[in-house]
Amino acid sequence: MHLTILGGGGFRVPLVYGALLRDRGEGRVTRVTLHDLDAARLDAIARVLRDQAVAARAEGAPDAPEVRVTTDLDDALRGADFVFSAIRVGGLAGRAADERVALDEGVLGQETVGAGGIAYGLRTVPVAVDIARRVARLAPDAWVINFTNPAGLVTEAMSRHLGSRVIGICDSPVGLARRVARTLQVHDPAAARADYVGLNHLGWLRGLYVDDRDVLPELFADEARLTSFEEGRLFGADWLRALGSVPNEYLHYYYFNREAVTAYRQAKQTRGAFLRDQQARFYEELAAGPHRAPSGAAWQTWDRTRAEREATYMAENREAAGAGERAADDLESGGYEYVALALMRAVARDERTTLILNVRNATPDRPGGRVLDVLDEAAVVEVPCTVDASGARPAAVSQLVGHEAGLVAAVKAVERCVLDAAESGSARDAVKAFALHPLVDSVQVARRLLAGYRDAHPGLGYLRER
Repeated sequence: MHLTILGGGGFRVPLVYGALLRDRGEGRVTRVTLHDLDAARLDAIARVLRDQAVAARAEGAPDAPEVRVTTDLDDALRGADFVFSAIRVGGLAGRAADERVALDEGVLGQETVGAGGIAYGLRTVPVAVDIARRVARLAPDAWVINFTNPAGLVTEAMSRHLGSRVIGICDSPVGLARRVARTLQVHDPAAARADYVGLNHLGWLRGLYVDDRDVLPELFADEARLTSFEEGRLFGADWLRALGSVPNEYLHYYYFNREAVTAYRQAKQTRGAFLRDQQARFYEELAAGPHRAPSGAAWQTWDRTRAEREATYMAENREAAGAGERAADDLESGGYEYVALALMRAVARDERTTLILNVRNATPDRPGGRVLDVLDEAAVVEVPCTVDASGARPAAVSQLVGHEAGLVAAVKAVERCVLDAAESGSARDAVKAFALHPLVDSVQVARRLLAGYRDAHPGLGYLRER
């Protein structure tokens, strides 16, 4: 199989390649094409992958997938069986600007939530749509696995051109279900059925079933267990019991917005600025004397940088919640690379599995039916799916009610405004997206946000008053 990785010069690519190296089944990926606009970044990541391949061979792994690099998008797409999209339009400097413009207005600037997520979406959707059109033309039989943020929004934009052949993935729901199962000492966490429902970075674990028995109530009944894992420390036992579910960690930005904004404004650096500087150091270190570096040095540099990145994840939120440092178990990779590999194996080898994915809100076995009644069929939602050679089919989940249904409907309406703005080039639609978001409290603030983002990002010049 041939896998193309868009954003192939990105820092997290070695996670995907590492999962491929550990795959020993038939029909494994034998060729990987890395595409990026930055040739120097491609070279740096290719060196890390070479170190990984050498280490894998020493441990008796099968032949490592061949790696080639290209800055030509059309060349990268031709012949691909799977396309893994992990692009970042505007780079980490763009993310840092998204955060700063929002914080200057006193609102959240996180890259996928609130004003920052809207700005990122306005930059990214036109590029993602162009990629989808090229895939449809150059690799019509390929499956697209989207990890580009905001993942749900971008997947929905691409689905308008690729239909069900684009599937969004995220490691947050997988990590949440795994932590809860581990906390409850479930013997086989992989066999537990998660009733998880919502949008990307806006979902709730509403049940965890072992042999058709929901064990989640046991978690709420045990104070020590309830506060022993990341989400329990982040949200607090009382609030989790009040909700009757365990929210995705990103809902901390909604439930504790004022505290999160204050912590971000008081921080020495925003998360985006930290990652921008950290990864600049990483690429500079690899660019310095590559021929003098000992074997394995590129991998070691990458792994050291990754560990620092994981340890500081959502640090401001943990500080605001008084949750302390991340536990050792929570420093494990969230596992998006394993989700991507499981998804590819299920489709390519017809190995049926269940994964939490971003897919259209339609029920293939019931024409006109919807997984979530609160949204239309074309909306991309994040729910458990059965995956095989025919693709991903959403499973039945409990319906959202009350504030959960209202919040999901409101945020989806904002996403639709972003899609309208990206398609029409209308600044009015962009202002509407900012103004209608639950975390932006004024139309005037929305107008200033758009003005600030247009100043910061020349690429948003396509948005005009209409």
